[in-house]
Amino acid sequence: MQNKKIPMRMCCGCSQMKPKGELVRVVKDKENNLFIDFVGKQNGRGAYICKNEDCLLNAIKTKRIERCLDIQIPDEIYQRLREEI
Repeated sequence: MQNKKIPMRMCCGCSQMKPKGELVRVVKDKENNLFIDFVGKQNGRGAYICKNEDCLLNAIKTKRIERCLDIQIPDEIYQRLREEI
């Protein structure tokens, strides 16, 4: 039997590589709409964040998610991320 490869992604808050399933994905689609992708399968450019409040606060403070997605992120997205974490 072959072992299945687990995709690794980098957290925008702590810059550590973690398995994709352990991270929350923020997606920007072609129309520049932002939303949180819980399944990890939505089309668009994604930025990943740990399910850790310290990582989220660090990413907000340094604006790393905004730089990854190249768009201004409204406070509603950050609020929803805080609720999910």
